Amino acid sequence: MDRMLVVVFDNEKKAYDGLKALQQLDDDRSLNLYAYAVIKKNADGSVTTKQGDEVGPVGTLLGTSVGSLIGLVAGPAGAVLGATAGMTGGSMFDLHNARIASDYLDDVQKALAVNKVAIVAQVDEDWTTPVDSRMEELGGDVLRRGLSDVTSTANQEELTAMKADLAQYKAELAKSRADRQAKIQTKIAQLDTKIQAHQKKVEEQARAAQRVAELKAQRLQDKVGAKTTL
Repeated sequence: MDRMLVVVFDNEKKAYDGLKALQQLDDDRSLNLYAYAVIKKNADGSVTTKQGDEVGPVGTLLGTSVGSLIGLVAGPAGAVLGATAGMTGGSMFDLHNARIASDYLDDVQKALAVNKVAIVAQVDEDWTTPVDSRMEELGGDVLRRGLSDVTSTANQEELTAMKADLAQYKAELAKSRADRQAKIQTKIAQLDTKIQAHQKKVEEQARAAQRVAELKAQRLQDKVGAKTTL
């Protein structure tokens, strides 16, 4: 199952030890590590990205959720932090793109106290024991949440709703008085522009999802091939 992991440690050394343990679990095929970042909560409340993912193109694409969560935890500075962590840029710093619920964000913000250091990672794991056992040994507090698939559905529903509004405006235009027609035409033009932009977004998300699926499958094949040659 695709999950977001946040593992909170008392210091950087323990966090980097935790990252090495995650990478080892990935090598051992106990999980698939797709994207990660190491972040620190500073004394002034800001968040610094100490290290970003190094897992290639799949990490960059799948890092959207990681970068989004960093942005949400960090606040206004999060966009810069997410981008410098090797994640994709753009308007991704919201709960929809992070694919998590607000209660999980609240838990992460509470756990990531001042001077704490955390690993933020997107993984695919069949069971939780390998990660929990290793992180607990290293003094890490694990917070996990399955990643939602609702983003594309919500965007499609929003597009459908906007199209329904557009149809309603056009129906009203034909029956409205002359002094109302200009205002309705303005609304139609504005809504049509939004629909076109939203349609493009939905199409781009579909292409990105397909590309992510292909990269994930390729990475699994590469891991199997690497294991076979050892």
